[in-house]
Amino acid sequence: MTTLTEADALDGLRDALGLLKDREQVAQRLLDSSAKHSFDPDKELDWDAPFEEGKWFWPPELVSLYDTPLWKRMGEEQRLLLSQHEAAALASLGIWFEIILMQLLVRHIYDKAATSAHVRYALTEIEDECRHSKMFARLISHGDTPWYPVSRAHQHLGRLFKTISTTPGSFTATLLGEEVLDWMQRLTFPDERVQTLVRGVTRIHVVEEARHVRYAREELRRQMVTAPKWSQEFTRVTSGEFARVFSVAFVNPDVYTNVGLDKREALAQVRASGHRREVMQNGSKRLTDFLDDIGVLRGVGRRLWKSSGLLA
Repeated sequence: MTTLTEADALDGLRDALGLLKDREQVAQRLLDSSAKHSFDPDKELDWDAPFEEGKWFWPPELVSLYDTPLWKRMGEEQRLLLSQHEAAALASLGIWFEIILMQLLVRHIYDKAATSAHVRYALTEIEDECRHSKMFARLISHGDTPWYPVSRAHQHLGRLFKTISTTPGSFTATLLGEEVLDWMQRLTFPDERVQTLVRGVTRIHVVEEARHVRYAREELRRQMVTAPKWSQEFTRVTSGEFARVFSVAFVNPDVYTNVGLDKREALAQVRASGHRREVMQNGSKRLTDFLDDIGVLRGVGRRLWKSSGLLA
């Protein structure tokens, strides 16, 4: 496959979803949106208010053990506590992922014109992600829960991925980390059963992440058309492997121990749970449909995505 020039990419280039939009026009619209709809979590949210008694920290239907035999044996207080620890674990995962994303964005713009709207938006997104990571850290600290780092093996895999990832691979991983959590957070922030502070955190994240998803989708579409064939295939394989890592790391198993449950029994029931499998596949469907349309879910990559449990 011949690699197309940027001029070609801006001149009527299409993929399965139609005409690719001009990179600078997309970036400028996202910059305009950022100027109107960005938030300072330290000022927007009431960090002094105590948590409300009897409220969830994550919608119960999204808690990993929901509707399992173990869940049915748990009392309401233990269920609420598990939702709090899972919310802390997801916030911890979000910080890990956003730190990776920020590094990938810096790599992406390293040799591009700093005066372009595309680069200025990438810098704006990095600014957003810095605020999000601090917001998640503050949410964890606000409750009586620990920070839940990913395993040492996943830390090392993250370092390896940052080193070897190509541009399309980076944007595929970006979308994986953003879109599954975004689907869950869109169910969380309007849910009055959930703590007010958690709803506020998820509302801010949803509004700002919508721009990040748009930026990543448009760039990934462009990359999957213009990148050389080896890079496209490498993206398919690495994205599938990252999906497998993401699905395993999604809930830290230490949450079960910390709420008084047997870790092995809890993990076994989560793996066997049809409800949990449906939740994860529903959360991934918008992304996997998009990746399928632009040619990422093919061959070995598709098999890896299926083995992750995120693709039906």
